[in-house]
Formats: sequence, structure tokens, C-alpha cells
Amino acid sequence: MRPIHILLVEDNEGDILLTKEAFENSNVTSQLSVVKDGQEAIHFLEKKGSYSSVSTPDFLLLDVNLPKRNGFEVLKFVKEDNDLKHIPVIMLSTSSSPKDINESYSHYANCFITKPESADKLFDVISVVEKFWVSVATLPAKTN
Repeated sequence: MRPIHILLVEDNEGDILLTKEAFENSNVTSQLSVVKDGQEAIHFLEKKGSYSSVSTPDFLLLDVNLPKRNGFEVLKFVKEDNDLKHIPVIMLSTSSSPKDINESYSHYANCFITKPESADKLFDVISVVEKFWVSVATLPAKTN
């Protein structure tokens, strides 16, 4: 099995560390790229500037509340781009607002997860996400 490339778009340092640890403790070979704001995520996906040589991620873990451009703007960008719209996007948020959930799905998010408050439970959630999207689901073939 080829390594899975995950793009984590998250501005909370603690959540970044927990997510990295969850993927490092898995049995799956993965590459985790991290960007900390929505504009940087779009540059990464467009392969602009310092991201010119990155590979297109297999899926995105996308926080809703981000600086510069929020998660909904990034999601909309991904799902409206013919070269990116096939990439599964998992929305992560501290919000459980029906408005945020509905907006995510209206822009074709593949999943919406409300982040648990404890670090242990967040670690468990990331582990389940990773197991499903890497071991159960079949991801689209790389096109670029």
C-alpha cells in the first residue's frame, strides 16, 4: 500500500500535536502536512510558492475556525476546483452548531466531526478517522 498523504489545516498547536501523535502511533504509512491558516491551505493545494513541489493530499482534515480564510472558504475552494474536488474533506470543529454542520455538508464536506473537549478523546477520534479513511474507505487514485 502506498503512503497516504494527509493535509491537516489547523491553527491550534495542541490539536496539531495530538493529530501528529495519533498518525505516528498507527500502523499506516502516512505523510502528514500541516498548514495553520486557510490562505496557506489554498496556497498548498495550488502548489504556490514554497509549496511548488508538494504532492496533492489524499484527504484533508480541515478546521472550521481558521485565520485569514475560514474552513468553509477552503472547503468551497476545494470542491469547486476540478483538479481537487475528488479529495475527501473531513471538517473538524469545536462547534456543534447545526448552521456549521449544514454549511459544511452544503459545500460537499465528506464528514463533519465536533472535536471532543479532552485530549484523550480527540486522540481517539483522530485514530478512528485515520482507520476509516485509510483502512476501510477506498480513496481516489492520484491524478497529479
